[in-house]
Amino acid sequence: MDPVEYASKQKKLVRRIDLRLMPCLILMIVMNYLDRNALANARIQGLDVDLGLKGNQFNTAISVLFAGYIALQIPSNAFITRTRPSIYLPTCMIIWGVVSTSTAAVQNFTGLVLVRFFLGFVEAPYFPGALFLLSSWYTREELALRTSILYAGSLLSGGFGGLIGAGVESGLDGSMGLESWRWLFIIEGSITIFIAFCAIFVIPDFPHTTAWLSPQERALATKRLQDRSGSHDTERGSIFSGVKMAVLDYKVWMLALIIVAKTSAGAVTSFIPTLVKTFGYSKVQTLLLVAPPYVFATLVALAVSYSSDKRGERCFHIVVPMVFGMSGFIIAAATEVLAARYVALFLMLAGVYGSYNVALAWISSTLPRPVEKRAAAIALVNVVGNFAQIYSPYLYPKSDGPRYLTAMCCNGKPTFLSDSPPSSLYLASPIPSRLIT
Repeated sequence: MDPVEYASKQKKLVRRIDLRLMPCLILMIVMNYLDRNALANARIQGLDVDLGLKGNQFNTAISVLFAGYIALQIPSNAFITRTRPSIYLPTCMIIWGVVSTSTAAVQNFTGLVLVRFFLGFVEAPYFPGALFLLSSWYTREELALRTSILYAGSLLSGGFGGLIGAGVESGLDGSMGLESWRWLFIIEGSITIFIAFCAIFVIPDFPHTTAWLSPQERALATKRLQDRSGSHDTERGSIFSGVKMAVLDYKVWMLALIIVAKTSAGAVTSFIPTLVKTFGYSKVQTLLLVAPPYVFATLVALAVSYSSDKRGERCFHIVVPMVFGMSGFIIAAATEVLAARYVALFLMLAGVYGSYNVALAWISSTLPRPVEKRAAAIALVNVVGNFAQIYSPYLYPKSDGPRYLTAMCCNGKPTFLSDSPPSSLYLASPIPSRLIT
């Protein structure tokens, strides 16, 4: 096959993969984050009052989800290399949809904590699994933009969550004797279950096993990945050896430091509705005001990732947005002026999450093969990163409002510290590979 014909067929194949894989994964991640973060909007609708939460109990309910979340990530991503993602990921989604819906039935703090822990446990497989699946279909040059588009779904969920919450609050509060926050969990959980059943028939497995490609297309899908990495996903090792290689690779830990810094700063997302509530608006207005900062962050994330792919560069596309994130935390800590604090939310979210997707793509492109190592590395980085989400909620006690000075300082510092690991990893990379690192 001559190079022109090969390039044409590859372009057509990538377009088919995009249309089949990306829309479904985006819908799934929207629901993953919508269900996870529904508690933040439910608080505005009165959940903490109705359940009689006191002191740091709401913060504990936020935190405990991540205890369950980090417990299953590495085993799950090791397991996904031996199973069918088209069955495994939607099945996990059905279960988390049921668990999320059951939040509507809780009556006290104990019930809320139990539901939140199990929600984190069953949500854990999706995100690292989706990243692994993307890295199984796309080359390192294609990953940043696709990872960004995927992660844009998680950012949009923040906006959708506010809009859905506002609609539920204004239209369903008290309907059939249920508070609006209970309806919120019922509606969002039901949508999750419906999308999960549809996903079973849409999500592909791996390039060499999927049924919706012709034999020629499967061969091309496998070959183009092998050409970029020197091996392909049909080459198998043991799960244990993959985990061991990931743990012993210094690049995995450098990438983990980048992610933990970003998740430490990004812990503010669980309290965006709480911060907006301090502006003094009604419940519906508060929930509506939550949406714009997330939409802005989504646009910034897509622009940064497009630029990263276009220029074949990762390091500076991670470092520069974090400077803007740091400025957002500084503004929020320094003033109580409403307009300035609202602008600070735009800078925080865009700065922290504008380059988060580039960092995620860097994991897969830096550690392409073997498949078991890549899967373990993705999960390990996410596990280490999400440890920050366990302690960060306790930085937001009610007594610290409206400025939440301690939280702004503690969440803001990692935006400064996160600039060092990507720079070090960049300098440690071989010079020829820096074009894509």
